[in-house]
Parts: sequence; structure tokens; C-alpha cells
Amino acid sequence: MDLNSIKLPVYLKLAQIVMGLVAFFYILYVGQNIIIPFILAVVIAILLNPAVNYLCSKKLNRILAISLAIFAGFVILAAVLFFIGSQLVMFSDTFPQFKQKFDALSAETVNWVTQTFGLSKTRLQEMITNIKTEGMKNGTVVVTKTLGAMSNIFALFVLLPVYIFLILFYKSLLLEFISMLFHNAKKNIVEEVLIETKALIQSYLMGLLIEAVIVSALFSVGLLLLGIEYAILIGIIAAILNLIPYIGNLIAMVFPITVALTNKEPIYVLWVIILFSTVQFIDNNLIVPKIVASKVKVNALISIIVVLIGGALWGIAGMFLSIPLTAILKVIFDRIDDLKPFGFLIGDNQPPVSKIAFNLKSGSKRSKAK
Repeated sequence: MDLNSIKLPVYLKLAQIVMGLVAFFYILYVGQNIIIPFILAVVIAILLNPAVNYLCSKKLNRILAISLAIFAGFVILAAVLFFIGSQLVMFSDTFPQFKQKFDALSAETVNWVTQTFGLSKTRLQEMITNIKTEGMKNGTVVVTKTLGAMSNIFALFVLLPVYIFLILFYKSLLLEFISMLFHNAKKNIVEEVLIETKALIQSYLMGLLIEAVIVSALFSVGLLLLGIEYAILIGIIAAILNLIPYIGNLIAMVFPITVALTNKEPIYVLWVIILFSTVQFIDNNLIVPKIVASKVKVNALISIIVVLIGGALWGIAGMFLSIPLTAILKVIFDRIDDLKPFGFLIGDNQPPVSKIAFNLKSGSKRSKAK
């Protein structure tokens, strides 16, 4: 019996697809401690590959070239983390004053609410106390999870250099392995996918770095002009969170709004919101289209969905990795005939209304005529 001639019913095909997706996402979730460091290592290795090739072209030993590139990358990362850490230490020194001002602001808010809406002050304070108690319980859980995650972070920083070094060192072996998996007729397509994926990751990550620097400068300058404390720290954190599409900017606004409420007049909250909205507008309409969006053609709907899926599967790391991984999938889908519709769905090349295959309006008219 020819297995290729067997035709399965539609419901069996759908069941196979659903079961395959469930198994796929289950593996991604269960194996995240192994998969995430490896994917990060692959991405960073592709980013460092031009530097390694340049050093090798200068007659430098390949092992030494890879070691120098990794060392330089981690020195830059350590410098950024050291600066953020020093700013956080300064913030922790003034945290008691910050808490005192925040408590005073909370008391004023309670008085205003009770006087304006005629609510019982005792009842309102009980509600706030309950919220604080629940917040402390949740905070303990968060701290416990954070401490548990710290071990994963340290393990990540130990594993990443090893992974990156080995991927760069065995690059030719890995490429030859991928080549051997396919027949000669498809090797050209595989080569195109690999070349385009490498260029995509390199250009996309460089675009993200440039965007983060520009956005950080805009946030920091704006907050400095408003006189908000820890403006540079807030600007850097906001720029990092802004890398999470569509969601990060809303999360980043919470910290400066809280600082403005406790240290400034209430009107400064409005100025902070205006500043973040303005920077977001500039980022979405000027920076991203020119620097980032030209590298990754993923529409807004798919971007939001994959960011939420990435966050549910892998947390913050999943949110950051979701867009480049989706863009890589689009490159692969565009090269496989059966998967081209999915590549088209991911992209942002919306067809003109006149060229849509299904004319729903005319269809509705025909049904009415009948």
C-alpha cells in the first residue's frame, strides 16, 4: 500500500495539527532552561560572527579571535549592568524618604476620596490595609521566585560564553550538518534561508541597540528637563522595557509616574504621560520604521500575539525573543510553497482592497438576490 496515497479526513488532520502544537509548546515550556540559553547563544553568536571574521582576516588565531569577541561583548554588557546597579544602589539609599512621601500621599488621597465621595474613612483604610497585606504576601512570593531565578541567571551567564564559543568554533561543522540534511535540489533554498536569517538577526539586533540608545536618551533628557529624580536610570529601564513591543512602554511608565507623584506636584504626572506618549509616537513613526521595522516584516496583530505567547511560555526572555524568532519563521515559510500563506499572514504587506480574493460585499448582494 502506498502511504502517500492515503487521504485522511479533515477532522483527523485538524486533530494531528492540534496535538502537534500542544506537544510543541509543551516541550518549549518544559525545556525552557535548556532552550532559552541555547537560542540566546545562537543569536549572540550570529551577532558576533562579523567581528570574529574580521579578526580572523587579520591573521589572528580563530580561538583567540572568538575569545576576544566574546570578552569585548561581555565587558560592554558588564559596564551597562554596573551603571544600572550603581543607580539602583543610590535609589535604595533614598528609599525610606521615598516610602515616607508615598505614605503621606496615600493619606492625602484617602482624605480626598472620603470627603469627595462620602465614603467611610475607616472602611477605606481597612481596604487599603488588606491590599497592602495581600501585596506583602505576593511580594514575598515574587522575591522567592526572583531569588530562585537569580540562580538561573548566574547559570545563564556561565553557560552563555561556553555556548557562544562552541557555536562560533564549530560553525562550519554545523553548517555542513544542515547541508547534509537536504537533497542537492533544495540546498540552494536552504542556503538562501541561512544567509537571509543571519542578515536578519544581525541587522535586527543592531537596529534594536540603536533604537534603545536613542529612546533612552530621549527619555533621560525629557525627565531631566522635568526635574524627575533618577532620570537616567528611569530612561535606561524604560528603553529596555520599550524593546517589548506594544506592552513595554506602558509598564515603563509606572516607575516615573510614581516618582513624580511622591516628589513633585500632581501636574507632573500629566507631563510624564505626555513625555512617554511623545517618545512612543516618535519611536513608532520615525525610529522603528527607519531602523527596526525595515529589517523585520511582522504585522502588529501577529506581534502582539507572539509577544503574549512568548511571555506565557518563557517570561521576559520570551517577550524579547518572540519577534526575531517569528521573523525567522517568516523567512522559512516564504521559501516553502505549502507554508507561504503563513509567511504572508505574518508579514505586513497588506494587499489592496481591489485585489482581495474574497469579495464579501458582492457575495452578500448575491445571497440577497437569491
